[in-house]
Amino acid sequence: MNIWIAIALTAVGCYVVKLVGLLVPAGALERPLVQRLAALLPVALLAALTAQQTFSMNGALVLDARAAGLGAAALALVLRAPFLVVVGAAVVVTAGIRAIGG
Repeated sequence: MNIWIAIALTAVGCYVVKLVGLLVPAGALERPLVQRLAALLPVALLAALTAQQTFSMNGALVLDARAAGLGAAALALVLRAPFLVVVGAAVVVTAGIRAIGG
């Protein structure tokens, strides 16, 4: 398949999804269940993506420096550190473990 065909199909698909979202009646979007799901879904997807990127490599479960960096970030969050400190802690721990050969 030509790459431009794939790009065009993706663009059309995105447009159709956007159009379907605009056609949903407002009453359906104002239901409490829908609002709770809309609030929680991005968090769940981001958590799943983070876990998948941290703990897998080539389809296998791995525990390496990335897991330690995630742990450092989680600890910084528990201690209510600012966002840049959280990211910095994760970077420093991950890089430190990789530097010592872990």
